[in-house]
Amino acid sequence: MNKKIIIAGLVSSIAMAMMEMIYEGLLGVGFWSAPVFIAATILRDLQVVALPVIFTLVPVVLGMMGHMMNSIILSFLFVLLLGRSLYSPLSGAVVGTLYALALFLMMWFIILPFINPVMLNLNPVVFALSHMIWGAVLGAIVARRASK
Repeated sequence: MNKKIIIAGLVSSIAMAMMEMIYEGLLGVGFWSAPVFIAATILRDLQVVALPVIFTLVPVVLGMMGHMMNSIILSFLFVLLLGRSLYSPLSGAVVGTLYALALFLMMWFIILPFINPVMLNLNPVVFALSHMIWGAVLGAIVARRASK
């Protein structure tokens, strides 16, 4: 089951990143902003970055790695806490969406202001929706795989 959770975490992280990066590229602070802002957690000089954000190899790669790693860790936590409540892909999507929304709220209002405030430059509504897509995809995949 561990390999399946890793795959579900990676697939859901890609769905989330696609929505977030497309929005930020078209209407926000730059296509590469989300991974660069994630990298700013470690590369502290990125806390002050010119907007719109441009492609820079190391921050983009580091940010994408961090995003996918967090997705996998939070996917395992999702299965541990809520896996038994998933009876169908639809129930998985609903439970996953609520889980992701709770994660977003904790992150946006409690964690990010202290550890990575540059991420608050992202559009909060789109960021919340991106998280909800992540949760819906994760929950649907985990529930589908569990029912087999």
